[in-house]
Amino acid sequence: MGVWVLHNRIPLEASPDERDVLVQAAAVAAALRSLGHAVTVTDVGLDLADLAARLRADRPAAVFNLVESLEGHGRLIHVVPAVLDALGVPVVGCPTEAMFLTSHKLLTKGLLRRAGLPTPDWLLPEGAVAGIARGGGSGSCDRWIVKSVWEDASLGMDDAAVVDTAEAARDLLARRAGTPGDPWFAEAFIEGREFNLALLDGPGGPQVLPPAEMLFEDYPEGKPRIVGYAAKWHPESFEYSHTKRTFDFGGADADLVADLTRLARECWDLCGLRGWARVDFRVDTVGNPWILEVNVNPCLAPDAGFAAALARAGLSFETAIARILAAAPPPISAAAARRRDS
Repeated sequence: MGVWVLHNRIPLEASPDERDVLVQAAAVAAALRSLGHAVTVTDVGLDLADLAARLRADRPAAVFNLVESLEGHGRLIHVVPAVLDALGVPVVGCPTEAMFLTSHKLLTKGLLRRAGLPTPDWLLPEGAVAGIARGGGSGSCDRWIVKSVWEDASLGMDDAAVVDTAEAARDLLARRAGTPGDPWFAEAFIEGREFNLALLDGPGGPQVLPPAEMLFEDYPEGKPRIVGYAAKWHPESFEYSHTKRTFDFGGADADLVADLTRLARECWDLCGLRGWARVDFRVDTVGNPWILEVNVNPCLAPDAGFAAALARAGLSFETAIARILAAAPPPISAAAARRRDS
């Protein structure tokens, strides 16, 4: 069938994290073509009327949504799938509501906390700590890490983003107000291990792929052990060459792996995910897992974590793309969409 692979428009001066979507689009398009589909790779900016006109003219059977932002604004990630919904075009990937909910990290954390799922405390710019730490320590602590509410790709996450007191966190939040990535918040920093678990849709529900742990090799004493911007996007950096992924765990981690797998599935159900996703965790020094983020439509580049988890599970990239495509809703008419939303 005719499938669009749709991604956000990339400016000439784009940063490495922005350009990465072009790699993803090429990989997904190649997989779809190998599966026998007619593929159109196209981009979108803020001219949504132009997008609607092109969709009406071409009438694709489905749109594989790789849009990560519009004009550089991550907070607009949900707008394109909403337009596709309104036009009755099946969206391949997470639904609009899940895109909005999980892209706003504070909305996600609030939902997790209300559902009784473990997520670290957080500090808002005005200085109020939201929520009470759960379990045996480490959910609340003296250290904080400052993050963007909306933006992904570890924007703004470097050593300076980790501070030792709530007062220092408030000061950093004040200094970052109005900078790219605003609004910002601070999250209780969990000392310990970092994991991410990828999930893939299937006819029997989501499959949790083998868990990955991020190892911080030879990090000097005092250096924050985080997967920050440099670790992802600066190949020449210490962080990039000393942050490694492993899928190998001993028997002592069996219970932890089971807990992480259960929590990842609960996040999928709670947030209404579809297609593919990733849940990021920290595990504190006494073994308690804490949910950091629920990532919808995570990176599908061949060298990224999702592809690595597929390989570890013995699944080809083409098989995964076929399952993601099969999970998309059937097409509906624009009139039916209007009746549904009225």
